[in-house]
Amino acid sequence: MDRRPVFRFKIFYFLYYAAAASLLPFLVLYYEQLGLSGGQIGVLTAILPLVTLFAASFWGGLADATEQRGPLMLVALSGVILLALVILFSTTFLSLVGVMVAFAFFAAPIVPFLDNSTLAYLGEHKNQYGKLRLWGAVGWGIAAPVVGWLVERFDLTWSFYSYMGLMFAGLLVAFRLPTSQTRMSTPFWQSVGLLLGNNRQWPLFLIIVFGAGVGSAIIHNYLFLYMELLGTGNTLMGLALTVATLSELVIFSSSDRLLNRWGIKNVLLLALAALAVRLLAYAVISSPWLVLPVQLLHGLSFSALWAAGVAYADRIAPPGLGATAQGLFTGVFMGLAAAVGAFIGGVLYENIGLPWMFGSAGLSLLAIFFIISMLSQSRFPTELGNEIA
Repeated sequence: MDRRPVFRFKIFYFLYYAAAASLLPFLVLYYEQLGLSGGQIGVLTAILPLVTLFAASFWGGLADATEQRGPLMLVALSGVILLALVILFSTTFLSLVGVMVAFAFFAAPIVPFLDNSTLAYLGEHKNQYGKLRLWGAVGWGIAAPVVGWLVERFDLTWSFYSYMGLMFAGLLVAFRLPTSQTRMSTPFWQSVGLLLGNNRQWPLFLIIVFGAGVGSAIIHNYLFLYMELLGTGNTLMGLALTVATLSELVIFSSSDRLLNRWGIKNVLLLALAALAVRLLAYAVISSPWLVLPVQLLHGLSFSALWAAGVAYADRIAPPGLGATAQGLFTGVFMGLAAAVGAFIGGVLYENIGLPWMFGSAGLSLLAIFFIISMLSQSRFPTELGNEIA
């Protein structure tokens, strides 16, 4: 296997997630700086996951149907760079709604396209995916504090400048990335029917992904608020992100061994159980410093699930439908589940408080874990239990 394309994939993962860390965490601050109300900020925040739900699947299907995966990837990258600039000139709520819908639409397929191309290139070495994906965690971990310093020293426009610069560098790299050339063996809609209607494992897989996505969204949206209520300063919040990033590196770097030893099904269930334990741990801690050891579970609860989910979607996708399968996986986890988690978390926070919010979410995921564990004995194919190559 040629090392040069592998190196390009690593660079692109680094640049893409560094760009994401440069902009996404700072968007709420930008909305607040514009003087938008809490309700308006909530609407704008919900746009990204809701549009992702539909757009990721749409782009994936379009790429597989037209077999133009590479050109469509370049179109999506160009779109987000241009729209990030447009956001800076959108100062009213209504204009931001339109721009954010367009931004989310073009951003949605980038990760599914990238993961599909990575797996297609790796071929029989697909279990090495985690070693490439971990460079995304490196990019996020480096960019977040650097851009945070730039924003604090100058202003929020540097968040957008950093994003556009990093994404433009990613666009240049993307011109040299190999893309999947797999052709469909059956007509497109027939292949989609095989994926959705005639595959009894797919619904159980999506249930796990949805449950994990809801739990992850609750943590993502409300953990810092909870830490603030516990008396945490900004330094400790930054340390919490650092610990989570380090745990990602550990799991992604060893995901091949983890998947080969335990199998895709068991890794998915392990990730779900780790997320449940993580939520329950947040519910009972009394000192903000205890958040740090709990954050070590981020690697198992997110990185292990992502590596197994990408591998599973790739495995059960009919020939030539890899981008569609990855789009569905991303759409459910980053789209539907993220939106539902943010909404349910807000309702629970308002009615029962943050500790009980985390606790009830954790107990719910434990229930899903036990139900899926019993059902999966007969629904997941045995060949997915022991290996992924």
